[in-house]
Amino acid sequence: MLLAVGAFCLVIAAGFLLRSEYEKEQLSEERMVIKSHKIGKDQRILFLSDLHNHQFGEDNCRLLDAVDRINPDLILVGGDMLVSKGTAETSVPLTLMEALAAKYPVICGNGNHENRMRLERSVYGLQYEAYTNSLKSLGVTVLEDGTEPFGDDLAVTGMDLEPRFYQKFSRQILTKEEIEKKVGKADKERFQILLCHSPLYFRGCVDWGADLTLSGHFHGGTIRLPLLGGVMTPQFQFFHPYCAGFFEMNEKYMIVSRGLGTHSINIRLNNKPQLAVVDLKAKT
Repeated sequence: MLLAVGAFCLVIAAGFLLRSEYEKEQLSEERMVIKSHKIGKDQRILFLSDLHNHQFGEDNCRLLDAVDRINPDLILVGGDMLVSKGTAETSVPLTLMEALAAKYPVICGNGNHENRMRLERSVYGLQYEAYTNSLKSLGVTVLEDGTEPFGDDLAVTGMDLEPRFYQKFSRQILTKEEIEKKVGKADKERFQILLCHSPLYFRGCVDWGADLTLSGHFHGGTIRLPLLGGVMTPQFQFFHPYCAGFFEMNEKYMIVSRGLGTHSINIRLNNKPQLAVVDLKAKT
């Protein structure tokens, strides 16, 4: 009897792992519409996050084909496009960014993996500067606690979160005043987009003045269950409501991408990699 139960459990586990391997290669294009009086001209934004060096086909050819089908006016990148864990390999994101920037405007923010390269000099040396300089040479705009206008309607700000905001079981609070100290005041005239890698700080982003906060980091919660959502975040929070999705607070919005890749926990169940497409439209 015990042998039969054990064999059954092994079959179930193998089935889950096979399903996970399948899902990790399935790109999901998901579209959202946001209307605002600050938008004068309709435009499409593609939000990419948390690639973690994953490749959808050779040189990410399937990902690039999906981007071309979407045909965005602007690509925003939310960070963690590589893995920095003792070493950092940057060739995959650089190859992808070279192809994207040849066709589309691309603005990048940093995640905890990019910031780790910048902060831990004894481990990574000057890899962060080499990486960001390469991005800039490709025509990519890199935001490090800075803001870049785009067209007449948009202001895009990238905020680098300190390591304390990524600690396990984090209960940190990010205030409007702290954000202003880092990146300055929000643009009141343009539609203000804020790249804030962790979604835990949506309240502070709203108070600061972000019309749209774009986050990732949680990989959709790794395993997503019906009604309950994502099971676990990288900071060991269970069934957190901000694992993935589209959220509204005081007529301000947050999109949390499920991301494109994985790293330490290489599992995805009911949690396909996501291309988040945002159609910004004039509100009449």
